[in-house]
Amino acid sequence: MPMPAFSPQTRLLVVAPHPDDETLAAGLLIQQVLAAGGAVRVLLLTDGDDNPWPQRWLERRWRIRAGDRQRWGLRRRGEAVRALARLGVRVDALEAMGWPDMGLTGLLRERAPEALASLGAAIGAFAPGLLLLPALDDRHPDHGAAHVLCRLALAGRAAMPELLAYPVHAPRAASPGGDGAGGAPQQRRKLAALAEHASQTALSGGRLRRLAMRPERHEPVDAAPAAGDGRLPWRPPVLLHPFLRLLVAEAGGVRDLAWRAAPLRRDAGGYRLELPPADGPRFAKLYLDARSPWIFDHWGWCRL
Repeated sequence: MPMPAFSPQTRLLVVAPHPDDETLAAGLLIQQVLAAGGAVRVLLLTDGDDNPWPQRWLERRWRIRAGDRQRWGLRRRGEAVRALARLGVRVDALEAMGWPDMGLTGLLRERAPEALASLGAAIGAFAPGLLLLPALDDRHPDHGAAHVLCRLALAGRAAMPELLAYPVHAPRAASPGGDGAGGAPQQRRKLAALAEHASQTALSGGRLRRLAMRPERHEPVDAAPAAGDGRLPWRPPVLLHPFLRLLVAEAGGVRDLAWRAAPLRRDAGGYRLELPPADGPRFAKLYLDARSPWIFDHWGWCRL
């Protein structure tokens, strides 16, 4: 899909779940909007403070206390400020929400009204014409939840910005093609911005540079009401059913249901979620109610 034409009237809001997402997902796009005379703001949802292995490596410590995490988050927020400066973004164009890293799904589940009000106010204060948000099927739980939070915060607005989604932790992020190719000077500035995230490049520099060198993918988001029948895309093994939960999020509220207690109907095509029609977008997430060292979602989110 071709990118919209940029001009001095362009107002781009980039929603970044963690410091470095703004650079990886939009380092070229930001430069292109600024070069056209447009305005850019970055909404940083978390400070990336729940990031133990780089912190252990760089600080030569094993145990990480609450104060250590807070200090690490301040460090990462400072890295984001310096990275954006490399891209030409002023420090006052970064707004940090300070939400819990690795906790956006929990925030949505437990404090949705408060979170949606804060996010809606932040979006409305800038009044973007173009909003870049994480892709719904990004396997990092904070990215998928950030998509849902943004969509629900925007539900019911008379004037909707154009929505573009970026995949970072998704298979198609590695596929060839895409948009936002940029020229050599812009790519060099993007890599210089990435280098400011030294806490992340210390252990994952090669992987992050490969991500940064790929064409940026910004995919149009269909904000029109879905015409689906409630069918879920998953067929989880029966042995897991006692341990599974279904999170259903819509503008009217969020429900966290045990899989066995959810209003499901099974037919030859799989499972259908039988709920009254939603006044706006509705999303569902299937997850295992158990602790795991693996941070990425197995099933993740879907739009109903």
